[in-house]
Amino acid sequence: MYLSYRVPDASVPRMLLEFRLPMKVYLPTLGATQPTAAVAAGLLRTGPSAVPTSPVQRETFSVNRAPNAPERTPWRVVRGLLATTRPSVVGLVFFTGLPALAIDDVAWPTLARGSAIILGIALCAAASSVFNAWLERDSDKFMERTRNRPLPTGLVLPREALAFAIALSLAGVALLGWQATDGVAQAARVGGMIAGAATILFYVVVYTIWLKPRTPLNIVIGGAAGAAPPVIVDAALHGHVGLMSITLFAIVFLWTPPHFWAISLFRKADYQNAGFPMLPITHGNEATYARMVLYALAIVPFATLPALTRHLSLGYGLFAMAASLWFLWSCVTLLRGKTDALARKTFFASLLYLHAVFTAMIVDLMMHRPLA
Repeated sequence: MYLSYRVPDASVPRMLLEFRLPMKVYLPTLGATQPTAAVAAGLLRTGPSAVPTSPVQRETFSVNRAPNAPERTPWRVVRGLLATTRPSVVGLVFFTGLPALAIDDVAWPTLARGSAIILGIALCAAASSVFNAWLERDSDKFMERTRNRPLPTGLVLPREALAFAIALSLAGVALLGWQATDGVAQAARVGGMIAGAATILFYVVVYTIWLKPRTPLNIVIGGAAGAAPPVIVDAALHGHVGLMSITLFAIVFLWTPPHFWAISLFRKADYQNAGFPMLPITHGNEATYARMVLYALAIVPFATLPALTRHLSLGYGLFAMAASLWFLWSCVTLLRGKTDALARKTFFASLLYLHAVFTAMIVDLMMHRPLA
């Protein structure tokens, strides 16, 4: 990742020279012995207003700001490591994978096998989050909503987070293989392990390292990792991927951009400070509002498809249609209102929508699929 430095050129009036330097090359390398008065004033601020607003301030800020690290006790470090897994994200991954256990079958799998698959997926998701936190520990210091996380504050050391991420990855992939040892086809064992490992690699390498710092399409393409649980479940159960798991994947995949774009609208300054090219920064708010509406509209047929194919009931289909149109309307309201307050409401609406639709799926399957 790079930061831009604009230094006045004394020989060319009003001309600015731009230098692009690695994030870890600090001001002393440029020969600057003291920050400017504006930068110094910015460094004296505390609280949310202390977030640096210019490239030079950001770099000086990273050098001089004392980390607000709590005391490192074993219990606090353990809690910090658990926090790096982002439990809310892991819970959402767990939730979206659950319907895939029965939607393509006449019955639910055994409790042991189903639990092993879902737990394996949860561990893979947790590993992805910890890898992400480890890789972004420097850029997280520049964002108000992330600068107090365990790695930026120093509560958790980078080597501890890396070891934890590797351990979670091995445990998750191993569990997805172990679930298929009891008389289940070898294809299911291999399919689950490959799908779990591929999801971690995709999230870490493709999304975190490659896409996120380089293109506003980061969350569009990277959303495939968060949408993967139904596909992993299907691969672990059957050794292949079917229509319904792809449908569930598509719902989450199309839901992800408007969900995260809503965050980037009311947290725009955070992403600017960290140097991430989110859509509102690169294309403006208007383009973001319009694309959110298009993605919300695209969800509607996928959310109702399971009812049309008779995998779920008509009751589910009617509920999914109503919920999808409501979410679409929330995005349209944002397009018309164009305020950060509405963006925040749309963010919460997106969470409510996804939970509502997948809860309806689970309830419908519990009513119409016997337990093994």
